Amino acid sequence: MYSDKVMDHFQNPRNVGEIEDASAVGEVGNPTCGDIIKLYLKINDSDETIEDISFKTFGCGAAVATSSMVTELVKGKKLDEALTVSRDTVAEALDGLPPAKMHCSNLATDALKNAIEKYKKTKE
Repeated sequence: MYSDKVMDHFQNPRNVGEIEDASAVGEVGNPTCGDIIKLYLKINDSDETIEDISFKTFGCGAAVATSSMVTELVKGKKLDEALTVSRDTVAEALDGLPPAKMHCSNLATDALKNAIEKYKKTKE
């Protein structure tokens, strides 16, 4: 059902936890399945690079795996580049997700976009 990469990111998630002095925090949830993802960003203000990223996820294995993968995909990238990461990007990086679990990759990318939007609003 799940690829080896999904299982690896679920069993050994990367970048788990809070960033105390985060530049922005994005939080999204899905009331249907109950998954909640909180994503923390530490951003270099001078060049808008994601210096650090972490997450806390309450949800299924796919939600944990997609959260972990999103952190791996965008760490060290500029915000504009990070915004190009889509649910399909995440699913492909994990060697696929079952159709019923695609909403999990939506949550991870939505949390990322939410955090970036919040950061940009503080800089206006």
